[in-house]
Amino acid sequence: MTSIISSLYGKIRTTCLVLVVILTLTGCRADPGNPTPPPTLTSSQVVSLPAPRQQGELSLEEAIVRRRSTRAFTEQKLTLEQISQLLWAAQGLTDPHGFRAAPSAGALYPLEVYLVSPDGLYHYRPQGHELELLAAQDLRSAIWQAGLEQDALRQAPAVFVICAVYQRTEAKYGSRATRYVQLEAGHAAQNLLLQAVALELAGFPIGAFQDEPLQAALSLPEDHQPLYLLAVGYPDE
Repeated sequence: MTSIISSLYGKIRTTCLVLVVILTLTGCRADPGNPTPPPTLTSSQVVSLPAPRQQGELSLEEAIVRRRSTRAFTEQKLTLEQISQLLWAAQGLTDPHGFRAAPSAGALYPLEVYLVSPDGLYHYRPQGHELELLAAQDLRSAIWQAGLEQDALRQAPAVFVICAVYQRTEAKYGSRATRYVQLEAGHAAQNLLLQAVALELAGFPIGAFQDEPLQAALSLPEDHQPLYLLAVGYPDE
């Protein structure tokens, strides 16, 4: 009987030692009272975004039915996972050959997407699915002024700015480029708005703003022409 107990004790001790080694190597801590906080936007120069999911609980048909423009938002910030999913829906890569979520004439991809949040101004880089920090300050009041003082721009925890670099499309399509690029901006915006619904968020698409003041407020490159503002967040019921 004593030998059986000793044998069981030895096996249990060995198992515990293995678990300790695994937890140490992986950096895990068995501390349920202090769970690891979810990742958020930081002041890092480049923020790697979580991989987007490609399956959800809400059907496309349901998202279309539920989509409504919402002008009032709570102060609750979006998670990094939500931001990742929204950016992927608008301009993320969906194919190893570099094709994106929204169709583009000639696959020239003239759109650039910026994120304005309480944490700062970011530029989305689809190739690495990452955000580049451009300004570590809250610029929502500045775009609110350029956006004809529409309160959604100051309330929403995330405002996505879709810009056009027309030259990328003009090189191939000449005078038709303007139409093609603007159609593409609509595709990207609708993708993002439907994704917001699937994430139980709400959006407000805004086309009424002063171009030059907005460009100046965000210090956009001269060839980045703002086309669309998309305020996204939790609706204030």
